[in-house]
Amino acid sequence: MANTQEIKKDEIKVVITDIDGTLYSHTQKRVPESAVKAFKALQEKGIKIFLCSGRNRYLIGKSGVLNYVKPDGLITMNGANVILDDQIIYSYPIPGEVVDALIKFSKRLRFGLTLIEQNEGHINYIDERVISAHEKYGTRFPQPRSFPDHYDRVIYQAICFCDELDESLFLPHIKGAKSARWDEFAVDIMPSDSDKSKGVLALLTHLNLTPENALAIGDGNNDIEVLQFCGIGIAMGNANQSVKDAADFVTDDIDSDGWANAMKKVGLID
Repeated sequence: MANTQEIKKDEIKVVITDIDGTLYSHTQKRVPESAVKAFKALQEKGIKIFLCSGRNRYLIGKSGVLNYVKPDGLITMNGANVILDDQIIYSYPIPGEVVDALIKFSKRLRFGLTLIEQNEGHINYIDERVISAHEKYGTRFPQPRSFPDHYDRVIYQAICFCDELDESLFLPHIKGAKSARWDEFAVDIMPSDSDKSKGVLALLTHLNLTPENALAIGDGNNDIEVLQFCGIGIAMGNANQSVKDAADFVTDDIDSDGWANAMKKVGLID
């Protein structure tokens, strides 16, 4: 990861931003006005901005963030899909054997499992942990479905609604998978060789840019790799310590104009 003092602001051509807890405030239930203005100011200067989220395209739309900002593209499902000009330019699904293993452990340990496809998602079991996690983020759980032992649909993201103890019981037994926890009762599961940074790399390659041309900002554990990958990595003030440790610097809390202040500190806007 590069030191911000060594990077000229003129080198930054794109901003990669997480949504929940970074750009979209669940306290205010909107993108803060300061961030809306900063977002537009960056784009007016020719800097492209891409939303980079654990959500798929449909859920990004349902989040409400697009009511306030108009990104130049989307990196969805923790880097598994990259969408530019309404076209998918990169796709990396979860291997079928990993999906089947998650279904098996979900049934054995009795936790909810959401499997997300290109434009839809389904959950096999709803309990208080599922309800709690969705209520915190203002999202609805997907349509319930009973999963067969072998799932023959293409899956790009999986969410296990369990605590760290249950995670420790199944994750070591699933070859080729890793996790990124975003709630006490919710953890994303992805291929061990994939994360948000993989999607960002695909995007930058398509744009003929390098990681040094990108600034990333986020607050969750699934943002750590992309903060380390990009030329500048910024953690929100409301991020947990592991995210802050991975960043070049820490900005203010989302509800204290953290997103806009980060862009000002780097010198991308006045």
